[in-house]
Amino acid sequence: MNFQTNIPIQPQQFNQIDYHSKVLLLGSCFSENIGDKFSYFKFQKFQNPFGILFHPLAIERLITNAINEKIYTKDDIVFHNEQWHCFDAHSKLSSPSEIELLQNLNTHLEATRQFLSETTHVIITLGTAWAYRFIETDKFVANCHKIPQKKFLKELLEVDQIVQSLEAIVSLIRSINAKASVIFTVSPVRHTKDGFTQNTLSKAHCIAAIHQVADPRHHNYYFPSYEIMMDELRDYRFYSDDMIHPNATAVQYIWNRFHDTWISEETQKTMNAIDSIQKGLAHRPFNPKSEAHQTFLHQLTHQQSIINSKFPHIEF
Repeated sequence: MNFQTNIPIQPQQFNQIDYHSKVLLLGSCFSENIGDKFSYFKFQKFQNPFGILFHPLAIERLITNAINEKIYTKDDIVFHNEQWHCFDAHSKLSSPSEIELLQNLNTHLEATRQFLSETTHVIITLGTAWAYRFIETDKFVANCHKIPQKKFLKELLEVDQIVQSLEAIVSLIRSINAKASVIFTVSPVRHTKDGFTQNTLSKAHCIAAIHQVADPRHHNYYFPSYEIMMDELRDYRFYSDDMIHPNATAVQYIWNRFHDTWISEETQKTMNAIDSIQKGLAHRPFNPKSEAHQTFLHQLTHQQSIINSKFPHIEF
């Protein structure tokens, strides 16, 4: 008997990801989970330069500013709770130093533009359709930085608004990189602080909008992360202690479905070799000076040299 419904996903036939690919990951915290997998397996990737961005308008603004070579100045930042913040970025970039924040914003923005021009795949994960508008400027923000909520208006982005934003994102990417594949997905993390019904409505808006933009004929794709979590992993044992975020087992499962879809069989052989090296590097011997351990280290170094001979950009 089969106690699980499986979502059929056909392996991608073209534009698969390999060790020559450059993968840009933008969006919600789920892109961080998948980005960490790319990092572990030593793919060339660039991940959330402005930190976690939850809604499409924030992602669109990052890409727009990067391509237009915006320079952040003091007019673009605010001081609150003894730190400088930028409404376009996550609080992980915030700093008690105004100069440091501006330097980081501009450095990361330039790096984003450079990577966009070279990337082969852009993975965009939408977290929510709820967005906050800063009343003083009448602009949507990426993060409120714990500034009093009375200074913001909370709005649900309509499907058409999200479609327009996603179309703008694709158009912007293609303006400097015509060959990049864009993979959209929706984060399985539930935003329960918005309310359970409101979270469902939000995810529905995101999914409906993506399906109006996704078209493999134009190298725009959809990967069903949300559906895998909701259907194939329909059990609270796949959640973290907060019962909201997918746990390590769930992340690994969804990653397996992703690499079965997007990563070639030949590349997976290299991934297995890198996995073996990574586990070897993490090994802690009982006797570091033993002959057996020295032999083990020699074999590990040899395995690394084989990988480096094929892919010089890989560092362990």
